Amino acid sequence: MRIFDPHIHMTSRTTDDYRAMHRVGVRAVVEPAFWLGQPRTSAESLADHFDALLGWEPYRAAQYGISHHCTIGLNPKEANDPRCTPVLDLMPRYLAKDGVVAVGEIGFDTVTPAEEHAFAAQLALAVAHRLPALVHTPHRDKAGGTARSLAVVAESGIDPGFVVLDHLNELTVRQVADSGCWMGFSIYPDTKMTPSRMVEILRGYGTERMLVNSAADWGHSDPLLTRATAEAMLAAGFDETDVDRVLWRNPQEFYGQSGRLDLGTTGAAEASGLYAGNSVARGGS
Repeated sequence: MRIFDPHIHMTSRTTDDYRAMHRVGVRAVVEPAFWLGQPRTSAESLADHFDALLGWEPYRAAQYGISHHCTIGLNPKEANDPRCTPVLDLMPRYLAKDGVVAVGEIGFDTVTPAEEHAFAAQLALAVAHRLPALVHTPHRDKAGGTARSLAVVAESGIDPGFVVLDHLNELTVRQVADSGCWMGFSIYPDTKMTPSRMVEILRGYGTERMLVNSAADWGHSDPLLTRATAEAMLAAGFDETDVDRVLWRNPQEFYGQSGRLDLGTTGAAEASGLYAGNSVARGGS
């Protein structure tokens, strides 16, 4: 079984997580730029984060046989902080880089005017750079925030097929399905979405335009829940082709629209034995 996790924050995970992910079939990830858990104090701090997503993290992932790409963006929470918003002026030079396969995470946290301004500006950057966009839907007032997100997407003129709205649930999937955008679901231990609930959504809406991720970060999360979802699908009667569609080919299709997705190296570290724990891999543990 091959798995592509289209939304995971490996910056906040350990090398043991990379080993465990490879063991269950994860061979590719996309890591979105995000809020690190405490306020940043400048746009330069965000730029350091972008540099790590493009440099160190792909190198670290490769030691464990996993291909790593990223998305670049000003996250919704920090879009409210005037110390961070100047990063919007720095983003074009990052969006031109080969490892960047989308603009994100962008969208709403508490649906403020500042968030909407940053959201619209970054959708414009996505259009200008011909990149997909990864949209974070708010954790509070999920239905209202998703509706407003879809309105901003429509106003931007971006092709809805270039947009995924993430962190969806049973209350929001229908409106996104009807919009033509992709539907993203984060599988969590206690919140957001569970493997069994995901199976029911797939039964009701099919496997097209569906992205399933772990969104694992510094909080209570689990980078192996993509594999748990695959197993739940098989137990519920989906076949291996369905699982491959949802957990490999769909993220490949969505991020492949960037023209920059390169999965040709996913087996390179495996072939050389690096992922098993050579001196380079052990050095950063």
